[in-house]
Amino acid sequence: MRTVMVTGPGQTAVVEEPEPSCGPKDIVVKVKACGICGSDAHYTTIGGIPPRQGATPLGHEPAGMVIEVGAEVSGLSTGDHVVINPMSDPRGVIGNGGPTGALTDALLIKDAEVGRSVAIIPKDLPFEVAALNEPMAVAYHGVNRTNPKPGDKVVIFGAGPIGLGAAIAYQDKGAGHVIVVDIIGSRLDKALAIGADAVINSAEEDVAARIRALHGTGTDGIGAPRLGTDIYYDAAGVPQVIDTVMASAKHRATLVIVAVHKKPVPLDFGQILTSELTLVMSMGYPTEIFEVTQSIIANRDKYTRLISHRFPFVDALEALKVASTPGAADKVVVTFD
Repeated sequence: MRTVMVTGPGQTAVVEEPEPSCGPKDIVVKVKACGICGSDAHYTTIGGIPPRQGATPLGHEPAGMVIEVGAEVSGLSTGDHVVINPMSDPRGVIGNGGPTGALTDALLIKDAEVGRSVAIIPKDLPFEVAALNEPMAVAYHGVNRTNPKPGDKVVIFGAGPIGLGAAIAYQDKGAGHVIVVDIIGSRLDKALAIGADAVINSAEEDVAARIRALHGTGTDGIGAPRLGTDIYYDAAGVPQVIDTVMASAKHRATLVIVAVHKKPVPLDFGQILTSELTLVMSMGYPTEIFEVTQSIIANRDKYTRLISHRFPFVDALEALKVASTPGAADKVVVTFD
């Protein structure tokens, strides 16, 4: 079978490997779609994922069809369509340093268990949409970290896949008004298409003034005027986002950091003391990997809009290049015959 590997710094290749052997507690999934993540480009740049030696298999956003079921596995049958938790493999994370990656024809799922390692999805759900399950779980965890209440006013910075996934999640959870902020017009168009109440192009508009016009005003803990936003969601990872929130957050607003900030960001605690801002960090998906599956099933048309590029597996290496080129794509998905 074919598997995409990082074979050295800046080098990827499609490598022939033996087909997986299914044990009594395992299943084998024929991969039908796999998303490309920004981390895939990072692993390629550094030549793999230390401390693993040798080539590193890529791909951790899969959806597929069960083609083999071990004798001791319950609740799964050949032909089932599934999404996969890449964190569940006892040997190491799928596509993130473990011995397997999901950019492959067939993927062995060790110790397979419904609700822990896989979730069954409807057969009419397109595999390319189902392959958004893993990154959307990341977005969903960030939303959960903010403990949203019905009616909350939300501002999301960054209209990439994570930010847009968060916009859908906040709608699911009853947010009263969701604004999405970005500098790319096509991304803001997508935000409106998936149901955001308003968008702001931060390259052209005064962000704080527009938020004030849309969310009204609040105060900090001593009555000084602030913006009326309840929750800020950072999916952009740029210092200007933090500066805007620090200067504008009302009393006991919440800021969640989901994006990776590549440089240190200074914080003026004196500036935010009177706001009693709740600052939370968000990484991964401790419980959300299959919680988000139901949202994808229910909102498949919205999630479909997040996909900007589709490549057949024969062009998987080109898909990796496009996904790693800044500004070239939003969400890239590789599909299999």
